[in-house]
Amino acid sequence: MSRLDELIAELCPDGVEFVELNEVLDYEQPTKYIVKSTNYDDSYTIPVLTAGQSFVLGYTNEDFGIYKASPDSPVIIFDDFTTSFHWVDFNFKVKSSAMKMLRSKDNEIANLRFLFHLMKNINYIPVDHSRQWIGKYSKFRIPLPPLAVQQEIVRILDNFTELTAELTAELTARKKQYEYYRDLLLTFEGNPEVKWMALGEVCDLFAGGDIPKDRYSKEKTDKYTIPIYSNGIGDKALYGYTDIAKISTLSVTISARGTIGYSILHKEPYYPIIRLICAIPKNIITAEYLYYAVQILKFKAPTSGIPQLTVPMVAKYKIPVPPLEEQERIVAILNRFDALCNDLTSGLPAEIEARKKQYEYYRDKLLSFKPLPSKDEEGTA
Repeated sequence: MSRLDELIAELCPDGVEFVELNEVLDYEQPTKYIVKSTNYDDSYTIPVLTAGQSFVLGYTNEDFGIYKASPDSPVIIFDDFTTSFHWVDFNFKVKSSAMKMLRSKDNEIANLRFLFHLMKNINYIPVDHSRQWIGKYSKFRIPLPPLAVQQEIVRILDNFTELTAELTAELTARKKQYEYYRDLLLTFEGNPEVKWMALGEVCDLFAGGDIPKDRYSKEKTDKYTIPIYSNGIGDKALYGYTDIAKISTLSVTISARGTIGYSILHKEPYYPIIRLICAIPKNIITAEYLYYAVQILKFKAPTSGIPQLTVPMVAKYKIPVPPLEEQERIVAILNRFDALCNDLTSGLPAEIEARKKQYEYYRDKLLSFKPLPSKDEEGTA
């Protein structure tokens, strides 16, 4: 029997009490912690946070209105519209008023880290753009076992999150290493064998277009198997599926809006739609080398109106074009780094994904408690 099983058998063999989140969590409005200036600089020391996916928006030098948090006095920041949240154990300021800071009302009754893990088990997506904490989210009922049980569950789950954090930190370091070697390998200063040529010279370029509404599906089907791509990073670039292959050769797409300049190497047939610029290399360059060379370009879209690249703009950007043999050598080196940093079937991303799933499995298992029987049930037992 594990230590957790022993604690449950000793302290709550018949079940646990269920309470609303607002019974164990206090909230604070962020008004006095909102940053005045958004002129962020990495040389400053105070992070500006959002409870959304971005988390750290930048750093400020404002030395007033700082929310005091630490490893001994942590806080959960909660987005009042999306219900996303983060654990914070360092001083910070916030970007907007659409946030609440959550702390345990009594650490001897409800461990804040335990509540944090429990909130990850709440399967809720807001359907309207309204504030969620007071009216909805805080009223969700959660199991509240004895403190010793909470602490043991936290210990187990934190072991998983710490391992994931270590792997994520290693991935970040590997990505920086990759970028360093990529930039180094693509620097050909004074090399007479290397020509600097415009993308319009070495590629056929064209913009993605619309696709008929009756020729695609959001999900893959027997009929629709060819991926449709738009702008976006990773899986978010996949728009849906069709039965039309507009491009069937090795090519590179460049995001023209939003994630401007983000590139993807395509090895299978696909259909590009709006917000993408497609580059099909000519004989002087390989598609894989083009993919890496495009990454070192600093694309700049017009600041007036909606920032967007066009084919004529992209065509003017120049990349180094060494002999094909040298291109293949560079690609072989960078492919190894790229697989380690980006391959979802191997390397660090695959291991991180596996650890996240492992954490979710044990979190769901460990946080499933039966409620204490009601007084009526006790009387009839």
